[in-house]
Amino acid sequence: MSRIEKFISKFAIEFDYFFLKLLPTKKYSQKLHDAMKYSIKVGGKRLRPLFLIEISKIFNVKKIMAFRAAAAIELIHCYSLVHDDLPSMDDDSMRRGHPTCHIKYDEATAILVGDAFLTLAFEILSQEKTHPDAEIRCKLIHELSRSSGLSGMVGGQKLDLEAESKNLKLSEIMNLQKLKTGELFRFSCVAGSILAKKGLNDFENLENYAYKLGLAFQIQDDLLDVTGDESKTGKKLKKDLKRGKQTFVSFMGVKKAKESAEQLIEEALDIISKYGDDGENLKQITKIIINRSS
Repeated sequence: MSRIEKFISKFAIEFDYFFLKLLPTKKYSQKLHDAMKYSIKVGGKRLRPLFLIEISKIFNVKKIMAFRAAAAIELIHCYSLVHDDLPSMDDDSMRRGHPTCHIKYDEATAILVGDAFLTLAFEILSQEKTHPDAEIRCKLIHELSRSSGLSGMVGGQKLDLEAESKNLKLSEIMNLQKLKTGELFRFSCVAGSILAKKGLNDFENLENYAYKLGLAFQIQDDLLDVTGDESKTGKKLKKDLKRGKQTFVSFMGVKKAKESAEQLIEEALDIISKYGDDGENLKQITKIIINRSS
């Protein structure tokens, strides 16, 4: 395991400890509380929180503020996964090698888990512990709403569902994935500049970085769906192919898709090069995006 892989693994453990403590202690339903904890403990690399926190470090944002904003974006991500796995959506029975929430519990509980994660994300951002300045908290809430709702992830997910019955142009595939995947990365990358009260230049620079990162991440996802190992990905593969859904890989082919992802990562690295040595960890994590096997 490389230094950066060890760093990411250690970060995930630290973040998960903090993350689980943010769940409300009052349990109106033990089953719902257990299902929420289960969905979080299924785990992952916590890449979105990692990008948010590493960028926040560059701007000297207080750790507690960065971790709280990172928890908010991960709650949105977790909610999206729980809902995406439902029979009415992607109909998955496994997530990271574990039964999906609706399989482990039931569909109604899974829907409520997603709803609870979604609303808890905004509750956390609205609290003074996240930032003492109400204007900054409102800015964070606005940007996360934009990234996760109709103009972001939700809109992208609907386009993705509709894509099963359409022949899409490359520009349409890119727009779909920019919304579905790229927008959550966008929040992860701009939140640090908001917390640090940085100007428009840093915000736009990081937004551009995020979109390239998100597209590269999605291309790698598409590649893993075709060429990956189920024992490493922890989920069923070749789903897009079976459904006739167009992806970067089906449109470009494996070789060109890989080249495109590599080019996007190079462009992303160039954007963050302005942060010099302060962004070294960020550069190494960026490279992981197209080298991951899960």
